[in-house]
Amino acid sequence: MVELHRESLDQLETFQRRVVKDPHVQQCYYVTGEADFVLICITPDMKAFEALTHRLFFENSNVRKFHTSVVMKRAKVGLSIPIWP
Repeated sequence: MVELHRESLDQLETFQRRVVKDPHVQQCYYVTGEADFVLICITPDMKAFEALTHRLFFENSNVRKFHTSVVMKRAKVGLSIPIWP
């Protein structure tokens, strides 16, 4: 979850373009609430994850704060949307 300092349209688009280009970012959601963006990222190990946080968050002066969670186990994965009658 990523919170930005400035939320002007150009700042939001700049951040979004940056994360969309990164091959470790699988999904990017612009959201309401406590954070501005939720990212789903994948790295081969913690060293690569640390490099990702430096590249996308620490080196970006518009990132106010971010919170990470590391997946320990996948209990269920799916992106299908059920269609109800």
